[in-house]
Amino acid sequence: MKRKLISAIGVAGMMVSIAACGGEGDGGSDKGADAKELTVWLTVDAQNNWPELVKAADAAVRKKHPDLKINHEYYGWPDKNAKLDAVLATDKAPDVVEMGNTEMLGYMVKGAFAPLDQGKFDDSDAWLDGLKASVTYEGKTYGVPYYAGGRVANWRKDIAASVGVKSAPETYKELTAALDKIQEKQGDKFSAWYQPTRDWYAAMSFVYDAGGAIATESGGQWKASLSSPASLKGLKEFKNVVDDYMHGDKTKDESDRYIVYGQGKSAMIFAAAWEGATAEDPKNDKSGKLKGNLENFVMPGPSGKNMPVFLGGSDLAVPVKSDAQELAAEWINAFAGSSGQKGLMAKGNLPNNKTDLATLKNDPKTAVPATAAESNWFVPMAPGWGQVEKAQILQTMLQSIGTGKKSVEAAAKEADAAIDKVINTK
Repeated sequence: MKRKLISAIGVAGMMVSIAACGGEGDGGSDKGADAKELTVWLTVDAQNNWPELVKAADAAVRKKHPDLKINHEYYGWPDKNAKLDAVLATDKAPDVVEMGNTEMLGYMVKGAFAPLDQGKFDDSDAWLDGLKASVTYEGKTYGVPYYAGGRVANWRKDIAASVGVKSAPETYKELTAALDKIQEKQGDKFSAWYQPTRDWYAAMSFVYDAGGAIATESGGQWKASLSSPASLKGLKEFKNVVDDYMHGDKTKDESDRYIVYGQGKSAMIFAAAWEGATAEDPKNDKSGKLKGNLENFVMPGPSGKNMPVFLGGSDLAVPVKSDAQELAAEWINAFAGSSGQKGLMAKGNLPNNKTDLATLKNDPKTAVPATAAESNWFVPMAPGWGQVEKAQILQTMLQSIGTGKKSVEAAAKEADAAIDKVINTK
């Protein structure tokens, strides 16, 4: 599932602050410990795919609070934020709300969520780094990671075998050597690696693999760093991939990548783990050649290590206007704690912590996405990051680089200037 940041910045009526709602607190108070009712907002994913886990969390909390009434509301991703923005301006906020992890920042910046005591949640000392970053702002924890989704490489075994490659590459050198052979054999109307130019998730993986970053923080101020030597090294390698192996439209993003892959004119993608399986679905496999021929593997990085991947996923937060904050925290731990994580893993999700992730590495069915997720990155947790995404600064830079409109250095310098104008603005 693709989730884009829906920034809370500028939403009318959402100028709440923690101070205005009873003090900062530390998530350890007993506010709402004796509440009689709890309202939980989740997306339809939970309703459709693991309703039994919701019931189990309810039962666990009611065991301690037998008279507690728990209400559940389910929303589609676009609908949830519009509804949340509206209720945050009233006194009818839910007590628990599911957020896409890239949606958290705008709400944390505005003080919409209550700070939580991280120590009260199972395995919190082992949360995956990228997920922990998504719930942390200015040193405080404002949410609990729920589950994760990573990125993997996926290629066609039949096409690889046609050039004598019988197993997935384990190094970047092996990967590019195989892709060179594939590209030479298939010709310029074929993409050995279909890599949409505007896919900033993939491009920034190259940047972080090279030791660079989108932006860095010092003394409470963020500064863009795409034109640093390390970041430029990553961007140049990304351009090499687009130049050498991507023979499709170089102005596209990744939104329909699985559909393009299903057309049979490319040999590989680096994408969310679900995209390969979706591409080979008969509805999308227009070539009729993908079924049984696709293989996921851990994307090797030019650095010699596994490529760091962006971790998507969901978090659970407690609105600052909730009158049942203590019970909300209890419900979250019952749902996304140790037992809940095992249930989520059984449904094909990546867990929120390194301990559980390690167990998935031992299962051939889950070893690839679990191993890939170990090395991960997340967006800068800067107050103005929502404005960076809204302006599509990274996508504009990457299109300029991919189409050759600007040099890597010039495009990165321009992007840095645009980011610096907004990244520290609340």
